[in-house]
Amino acid sequence: MATKYSILGDNCEMATGRLFQEVELPEQRSYDDGLVFPAVLSPTTKTSIIECIRSEKLWLESLLQKRGVILFRGFPVTSPSDFNDVVEAFDFPELLYVGGRAPRTKVVGRVYTANDSPLDKIIPFHHEMASMPDFPSKLFFFCAEEPKSGGETPIILSHIVYEKMKAKHPDFVAQLEEHGLTNTKIMSDEDHPSIPSGRGWKSMFMTDDKNVAEERAAKLGTKLEWIGNAAKVTTGPLPAIRLDKGSQRKTWFNNLVGTNTAPIRDDIDDYDAHIELGNGDLLPDHAVKDCMKIMEEECVAIPWKKGDVMLVNNLMVLHGRRPLLNPPRQILASLCK
Repeated sequence: MATKYSILGDNCEMATGRLFQEVELPEQRSYDDGLVFPAVLSPTTKTSIIECIRSEKLWLESLLQKRGVILFRGFPVTSPSDFNDVVEAFDFPELLYVGGRAPRTKVVGRVYTANDSPLDKIIPFHHEMASMPDFPSKLFFFCAEEPKSGGETPIILSHIVYEKMKAKHPDFVAQLEEHGLTNTKIMSDEDHPSIPSGRGWKSMFMTDDKNVAEERAAKLGTKLEWIGNAAKVTTGPLPAIRLDKGSQRKTWFNNLVGTNTAPIRDDIDDYDAHIELGNGDLLPDHAVKDCMKIMEEECVAIPWKKGDVMLVNNLMVLHGRRPLLNPPRQILASLCK
């Protein structure tokens, strides 16, 4: 069944429109409040997706705030340049990837590879750049090459994780809300694409000058300590729980899952990120494991189709990456303020 949409005020989701229709996929989740996650839109006319976006931009932004993710499927988006045109049609300000830890390569315009690490590696659930004070509010993903199997980008509503964790571990969540989290990472001077968070400090701060790197780190609220040519990068404490002002819901805004919770070692071969409570206490392993379980139970993983464009509200939704079982797979990305 398909439901058509257009911009017709607050009741637009029930209106008959011309440009988009919402389609149902078996992987979507429905909640007691009637929310269907994510929204999946397909075209109803031969009007270009660029014109559709420009005509329906206000409604699309409203839908994104309600649903967290919009998957555009069935539109003629066939190349990185097409994808860049889609991103620019929304006219969201670009967020330069300064301070992020994933190895990425610029493709064209505002478009980058999503993550250059080996595709058989899992990327745990996270909010993009949650370990930095300046993070994107929106993310775009584009499927340039469709995987035969595996390689999904699972997504989950962050307030669901918060609510379930608060019910199961109220004391731990209270500590997170009080103290926040501190992230520490040893970074070499070169990128290590074999690791999902293997970006080197030169790439991270876009300079090979240590003094310039320190200045840029300070502007990001990040501290650098030098270990030879490597850098010990410490950020925080930063809030681990944030209020999404649009929905007035608290969200699980952190990269706690999949991050090493043991004390960090000053070891230049140790490229893992480490995380602890803002007061210096270690995180309880049982709570972290329960969080991982909740995320796997609650996530949505829709297999990619070539030409798919996924718009993610980074303030509301966590995402990750599942291992690729049958290559090829090429997912591109763009970050917005």
